[in-house]
Amino acid sequence: MTKIKNDKNIAATAYNEAAIRNNLAVVEYCRTSMAALSGCTAGLLGLTGLNGAGFYIFAITGLWIMLLLKAGPNWKKYFISRRSLLTNGFFGQLFTYILCWTFLYGMVHVY
Repeated sequence: MTKIKNDKNIAATAYNEAAIRNNLAVVEYCRTSMAALSGCTAGLLGLTGLNGAGFYIFAITGLWIMLLLKAGPNWKKYFISRRSLLTNGFFGQLFTYILCWTFLYGMVHVY
């Protein structure tokens, strides 16, 4: 991130597109891994219905908080916005979560 002053004394921010894209790819990988692991955990614990959905929201929110803690107070150097860091891919990874959740639930709890 670089601050640039133009003719009218308005500060514009320039981002390195390759670095931002790489950071978002790493976050997407972490989110996929978290969805799979939390889905397996929910299936093993036998969570069903709203308890399982709440566990997914808890896991993704926990990952978001850990990423922000890792980035520290200078999170703007790595990501454009905190909100998009939480919401991007939220529903896409939900399918990974449900797949792992139902697979392990079926293996462990269905006779």
